[in-house]
Amino acid sequence: MNDLSKACLDEAKNSMQNSINFLEKELAKIRAGKANPGMLDGVKVDYYGTMTEISQVANINTPDARSIVIQPWEKTLVGAINKAILDANLGFTPRHEGDILRITVPPLTEERRKELCKSAKAEIENAKVNIRNVRRNVMDKVKKLKDKSVPEDEVKQVEKDLQDITDKNIAACDKIYADKEKEIMSI
Repeated sequence: MNDLSKACLDEAKNSMQNSINFLEKELAKIRAGKANPGMLDGVKVDYYGTMTEISQVANINTPDARSIVIQPWEKTLVGAINKAILDANLGFTPRHEGDILRITVPPLTEERRKELCKSAKAEIENAKVNIRNVRRNVMDKVKKLKDKSVPEDEVKQVEKDLQDITDKNIAACDKIYADKEKEIMSI
């Protein structure tokens, strides 16, 4: 197998792995009943005119499985962080306790668990679409290899290998979903 063929397969592996890594980060944001500082990822607060992640302006701790404590580095940010969490519509309300915010994570209802499974499934489908798009883009490059004097049987082998890589990554997405669904639905 020549360098062009290997480069195409390496590009596919890397891009598909990036899709799976992104999927795992997105699924970590979907809570499964336990408090997790990652639940606040993506929530941004106005910090002197710049939208900044809460984790960049405060300490976020989970003293127990049902609560999150946010301690801003500047006491003046407590109100802004409170507003940012409410605006993010995460399903819980912070309590202002002096210079900290405490969030009590409510237990999930059966209906809410099913909604979370649906949103997890949507993330899985997005990852699968990304993986298929990578396959399509790399497949286009592989087909152009014929013009670059790469033997046709090698092009066929690269196409087969690319499909195998795609199938493995799609199966990995399905396994990730099965694990997340089990985590969400367990009480």
